[in-house]
Amino acid sequence: MISVRCPHCHVGLKVDEGKLPPGIQSFKCPKCKKAIPISLVFANKSAASGSSETTLIQPLKTSMGTLTVLPDENTREQIFPLYEGVTLIGRQSAASNATISIVTADKSMSREHIRIEVKKEAKGGYKHYLSDNNSKNHTLYNSSFLEKGEVVVLNNNDEIIIGRTVLRFNE
Repeated sequence: MISVRCPHCHVGLKVDEGKLPPGIQSFKCPKCKKAIPISLVFANKSAASGSSETTLIQPLKTSMGTLTVLPDENTREQIFPLYEGVTLIGRQSAASNATISIVTADKSMSREHIRIEVKKEAKGGYKHYLSDNNSKNHTLYNSSFLEKGEVVVLNNNDEIIIGRTVLRFNE
């Protein structure tokens, strides 16, 4: 039995690792029903040296992320799920072709400000790629401006500022 704490609701659980099926990457928390990622540790015997080496297998990102618009005086909180493919994000406007239109009074946000591409990896996980979409007021990613043509891989809790509006990426 091993002790596990849900990263979402923080409930403590006891898990019999012998009952986990081979290849499992996560299981649902019985309390909040969200996925708890797991890492499998196994012993790998080197035939040449006879020594034992422990290898940690990281869980894959098996779900696509979300973007949360943090509320301020111009904008209410909004949460948008991301899907596989290219998503354009910007200020809501009749002239906008954005996939995700943010309802805001922030006029420094372009109508098609950023682009996020979600790609499925060969092993089955997902990666999220962020780039500025030639916006007038540029994009701040974790306190650094994105250069023209620069593409970054998003990680959990990354902060993106478009105009004066703050977005938070979560996996």
